[in-house]
Amino acid sequence: MILDRILGLFSKDLGIDLGTANTLVVVRGEEGIAVNEPSVVAVRKGTSIVLNDGKAVGMEAKRMLGKAPLNIDVIRPMKEGVIADFKIAEAMISYFIAKAHNRSWLLRPRVLIAVPLGSTGVEKRAVFNSAERAGARKVYLVEQSRASGIGAGLPIGEPRASMIVDIGGGTTQVAVLSLADVAASHTVRIAGDKFDEAIISYMKRAYNLLIGEQTAERIKIEIGSAFPLEKELTLEVKGMDAVDRLPSKETISSEEVREALREPLTGIVEAVKKTLEKTAPELAADLVDSGMTLTGGGALLRGVDKLLANECGLPVRIAEDPLTCVARGTRIFLENIDLYASILESGDSE
Repeated sequence: MILDRILGLFSKDLGIDLGTANTLVVVRGEEGIAVNEPSVVAVRKGTSIVLNDGKAVGMEAKRMLGKAPLNIDVIRPMKEGVIADFKIAEAMISYFIAKAHNRSWLLRPRVLIAVPLGSTGVEKRAVFNSAERAGARKVYLVEQSRASGIGAGLPIGEPRASMIVDIGGGTTQVAVLSLADVAASHTVRIAGDKFDEAIISYMKRAYNLLIGEQTAERIKIEIGSAFPLEKELTLEVKGMDAVDRLPSKETISSEEVREALREPLTGIVEAVKKTLEKTAPELAADLVDSGMTLTGGGALLRGVDKLLANECGLPVRIAEDPLTCVARGTRIFLENIDLYASILESGDSE
């Protein structure tokens, strides 16, 4: 439409890291993160009507997880990196676009969304459709590993290896990048959510204590680790006794949490090793010195860099502000959209 094109001149381009756990939005030409909120929506039970006049999204909705009455559904529309509930995802994207854009609803932005490596055509089409219905004028997709690499400041466009291990909420994506393309990769559906599930399972198995997602996440953040600590930690955990169904509490140690996380962490180590096995010898030689860079929220788990360095024999560094690398990368792509046009996928909305 001609009107769309005219209004587009006054619109702001947005980059979105549509994550399983959190959604981040950046605005082209502006510093910082415009939106950084949980990927959670609260709706009336059995409907897609978002509570609080459409504002029960993000942090407001996450506070309701595990605590909402029976007439409210608190939904995470992203599962293992892809859209699991289309209507709820559309409502969430629409809310975040409006919050970041902060302009008239008439001004429809171009949107670049980062998607997991290896996403299927059906999964990509779901993202295109949801973003278009949520108000985007034009939608582009880029692989999260590329966005993460450029957001972390790696020279992904040069003819040498840059290795990214992006540990998100739903997936861990491992990629070796060279000449702005993926030379070798492996993705596993093991990440922050699996860490939380492992902690929930451990508490039930070891203490007969039932806990929810938010409590498991707090345990992970406060005393979780992937490698022995110089000074081990303890935490009092409250929940429900699985036998008598009464409120209860236990004190657990960081050693116990590390044991609980051993299986999912082993899965991530194996994903890294499989990627290295697929890497060409000349690129593998580059990694002896450059090593791997960790991004995503999972990179903040204590000692995960030491674990990977110990298991893989390569230097490991954690990117600066690893949680925002993908979002910052989408902004760089937007600011150089003509240069990177060949590696961006676009929909048919314009």
